[in-house]
Amino acid sequence: QVQLVESGGGLVQAGGSLRLSCAASGRTGSDYAMGWFRQAPGKQREFVAAITRTGSSTYYAASVKGRFTISRDNAKNTVYLEMNSLNSEDTAVYYCAKHRTLTYRGRDPDNFDSWGQGTQVTVSS
Repeated sequence: QVQLVESGGGLVQAGGSLRLSCAASGRTGSDYAMGWFRQAPGKQREFVAAITRTGSSTYYAASVKGRFTISRDNAKNTVYLEMNSLNSEDTAVYYCAKHRTLTYRGRDPDNFDSWGQGTQVTVSS
């Protein structure tokens, strides 16, 4: 079982930047693709970004492409989400998740089986 702990959230002004981190412990998370999701109040959890286990491929939601960057450091068992040009629509709780299989099968939340507790990101306008 992999335990995931997110950090780096906070309050930022519109146009600002934040860097989220997700530290994995337990059975190594570096064997799996990893993803970031977010959930705003009153809305369903939505896919933000994913990265394959080697980092060779990355995937983004259309709403964040060009502004967010996902990366990983397998030596540190850590996944990052660099967020730039933030706006009020990015306000949400951000969750890190481990992909269920060794092969990346897509952004459906059902493809991820371990989740962190989330970190709040609030963008003020």
